[in-house]
Amino acid sequence: MDAETCLKKLQYVGVLAFATTDGQGNPQVRNISAIHYEPDAIYFFTARGKDFCRELLSDGRVQVLGYTRYKEMIRLSAKAEAVSREEQEHWIDTIFREQPYLANVYPGDTREIGIVFMIRDAQIEYFNLGVRPIFRESYTMGGGKISPKGYEITEECIGCGTCAKHCPQGCIETGQPFRIRQEHCLHCGNCFEQCPVSAVRRRG
Repeated sequence: MDAETCLKKLQYVGVLAFATTDGQGNPQVRNISAIHYEPDAIYFFTARGKDFCRELLSDGRVQVLGYTRYKEMIRLSAKAEAVSREEQEHWIDTIFREQPYLANVYPGDTREIGIVFMIRDAQIEYFNLGVRPIFRESYTMGGGKISPKGYEITEECIGCGTCAKHCPQGCIETGQPFRIRQEHCLHCGNCFEQCPVSAVRRRG
């Protein structure tokens, strides 16, 4: 698995959830399918009059989520930027050619109300619930950075094994200290709650 493969899987999903926040900090989610994929970028279309567009122009932060039929979750955390004026027509034409239904939504020259944004720098999280133990990994696209998540066991560990006993995925190995196999961790926090000496801490 890598970042490019994750983008291909999102393309197969087709309709993705895009999450932003409005001016009052309220979460906003919408489904978007007017998307074009490059090996290292995503381009998507919306209309300038939509709240979605205003939120992207004012802040830019967005999370994109896709879920495959094989129980794979792929999430991009990124900052979207409007494509330059010189390139807008090219990318609008590209997206309309790949998504013919858009001609019914914005017929003729009404497509000129649209604007294309791009995502080049992103953190990509891949999470497969369809295998046991579950598998997760993070990748970067462009200049994206990975933010550590989940839990880790510190040197305060006394080796009692309580954390391993309560791990739903059995992903904690014995040792001094015990160790969480991060690629199989649910991030559920059960080890954190059950540790009798508070030797488990959140990452990041």
